[in-house]
Amino acid sequence: MWGIAIFGLASGILLDVLVGLLGSRRNIGFGWTFIISVLFTPLIGLIAALISNPLPAGAEPKYGCLGYSFGCLGTIFLVLIATAFLFGALSLLLPII
Repeated sequence: MWGIAIFGLASGILLDVLVGLLGSRRNIGFGWTFIISVLFTPLIGLIAALISNPLPAGAEPKYGCLGYSFGCLGTIFLVLIATAFLFGALSLLLPII
């Protein structure tokens, strides 16, 4: 039960981050696209990003502090989820050993 909930939350956050990365190459930026994706759905965030004008050629993507913050948080959550799955698999194997 918890594994399905964790997988759903992790995949939802992953979709939100991917939509945010798409928005970072547009005037709306990563942060606003990510927040719209979290508050509504990744589909609404994708539509908002695609409606926004693209950045001019040669312009840097707009990540702001949100890009680094979510990158660090994403890495921490990835390690926590991988650790939870590893210990869950080991606890299933312990009765066998």
